[in-house]
Amino acid sequence: MQRIQVIDTHTGGEPTRVVVHGGPDLGAGTPAQIRERFRSHGDAFRSAVVNEPRGSDVMVGALLLPATRPDCAAGVVFFNNVGCLNMCGHGTIGVVVALAHLGRIDLGKGQLETPVGVVGYELAPGHRVTIENVESYRFQKQAIVEPPGLGPISGDVVWGGNWFFLTAHRPAELTLPNVDVLTDHAWRIREALTAQGIAGEEGAEIDHIELLGPPADPANHGRSFVLCPGKAYDRSPCGTGTSAKLACLHADGLLREGDVWRQESVVGSVFEGRFRDVGNGRVIPRITGTAWVNGEATLLLDERDPFCWGIRPQ
Repeated sequence: MQRIQVIDTHTGGEPTRVVVHGGPDLGAGTPAQIRERFRSHGDAFRSAVVNEPRGSDVMVGALLLPATRPDCAAGVVFFNNVGCLNMCGHGTIGVVVALAHLGRIDLGKGQLETPVGVVGYELAPGHRVTIENVESYRFQKQAIVEPPGLGPISGDVVWGGNWFFLTAHRPAELTLPNVDVLTDHAWRIREALTAQGIAGEEGAEIDHIELLGPPADPANHGRSFVLCPGKAYDRSPCGTGTSAKLACLHADGLLREGDVWRQESVVGSVFEGRFRDVGNGRVIPRITGTAWVNGEATLLLDERDPFCWGIRPQ
């Protein structure tokens, strides 16, 4: 019987399951090195933690690691129902709140190591966290993709810690009753991007689709529907997705350094985004959101259980 200690959180409605103890022995190294070993040797563990019957398609996992840098509180590798992620903004906010819950960090500033680089954070009272993401930038403006049955769709290819296709082309309002049609639309776009060879830098797969629209609340600036790699939609406004949006606003001269952009999710939760201009068309996004601890658990893995290693999406 294998025991795994986890802390469950949600950030704007999007869950993060933080693995505190009981993870696979993947040796020493940076989060980028550990992620590659995790892909090769930890996939059954990944599925067991986040897939049914213990988890769900929307669950994001975060494997806590010892920091390799003295200026970082911890390292982390993110994963979901189908594999490892490069970075996860809502997940980073959840990890910070989980570390505070465990008494490992205090209010104030710190840093975490992720597979795509060091990410800064600031923990404020009320579980409110600001993360300073990796450099974000627009790689291609107005790329044209032609999903069968949808016609030509224009969108931007953007790096925000993950590769995104951002488009204002949407089949319906970005609201919860329309989730099924929005999911189908976004998935068709993703499949067409792959089929038509539209990719990020160095041929990187675009695995996040972000549909953009007006906010429901006039106090905010925009609303998004983000479809993640495992075909689950993000309940939060998506930290890396908001970073990608900030990069586009900067590139188009529509948002100044330090100004606030308030992004709604499809469920109505809000992230506040700002950026610092670092030149060459790149920005350092600062994303602020709130996370809550909603569970402490010990997962049990019993190999006699036919679904011990999770039910994997087909």
